[in-house]
Amino acid sequence: MEVLQLEYLDLEENNEYEKLISRVVEMCFQEENLQDLNLYISVTLTTPEHIRKLNKEYRKIDKETDVLSFPIFEKQEIQNMVLGKLKNPIQESLGDVVISIQRVKEQAVEYGHCFERELAYMVVHGFYHLMGYDHMEEVEKAQMRQKEESVLNKLDIKR
Repeated sequence: MEVLQLEYLDLEENNEYEKLISRVVEMCFQEENLQDLNLYISVTLTTPEHIRKLNKEYRKIDKETDVLSFPIFEKQEIQNMVLGKLKNPIQESLGDVVISIQRVKEQAVEYGHCFERELAYMVVHGFYHLMGYDHMEEVEKAQMRQKEESVLNKLDIKR
């Protein structure tokens, strides 16, 4: 069962992106015990202009960003699925993650690590937003960061 639906919006397809994103998403699903739940995520790679438009439309923030996540489920619903309390008879989306490839390139330089590491981080970060995690409060931020780093470490993706 495919756990990833990858789309390109105003960008050319790239096999290297696809391989990396697929590995990252599969590890995220393993880490959170989602692999048997008939779920997938949609990842769209796009331009700064398009992500700015989405950010304005859905968050009322008229500026470009690096990643946007659009979850389908509440955190408790996902936990119930994992615990076997809620079964999915058909394949269903966990949500959508939209990533600005240009921002990934810029941030890799800004933070002093490779493009692959930054792209992997954006995918993991978006995934955990779909899982109901956030980073507005320090406790939540610490928990989310620990989960993100755990996935990246298991994939041997270093800073």
